[in-house]
Amino acid sequence: MYLAILLYDGMCGLCDRAVQFTLRRDRHDVFGFAPLQSRFAAQILQRHRNAPAELSTVALVLNPNLPDEVLLTRSDAVLELLSRLALPWRLLAAFGRLWPQGLRDRIYDWVARNRYRAFGRHEYCEVPAPDQRRKFLSE
Repeated sequence: MYLAILLYDGMCGLCDRAVQFTLRRDRHDVFGFAPLQSRFAAQILQRHRNAPAELSTVALVLNPNLPDEVLLTRSDAVLELLSRLALPWRLLAAFGRLWPQGLRDRIYDWVARNRYRAFGRHEYCEVPAPDQRRKFLSE
């Protein structure tokens, strides 16, 4: 069982890069991954009363399927993900938390609105490498 699950837009080039970035740095096997387009992600979002069709944000599920499960979105999700990686990413997260959440989320929303234009859009979810498939929890 993973301590955190990253829910991401499986058709977004930026999101795909973020998943690859996290996979390379997840030395302690903390993260699982699921595209927001999956039934798995829809079930989690429904538990937290978020619209399953909402693809404009990344979400990070902490303590998945436990009574203290928490869903973080937008800049909070990104900073929490970075805080669970090794240095220097942990320091970047600490620095990011010094900024007001409203400002962080406005920057996040601007990037989210422009992500397909800047990073491209896939017509399908990328297939993970065979040695990484166990970390992907989509149905």
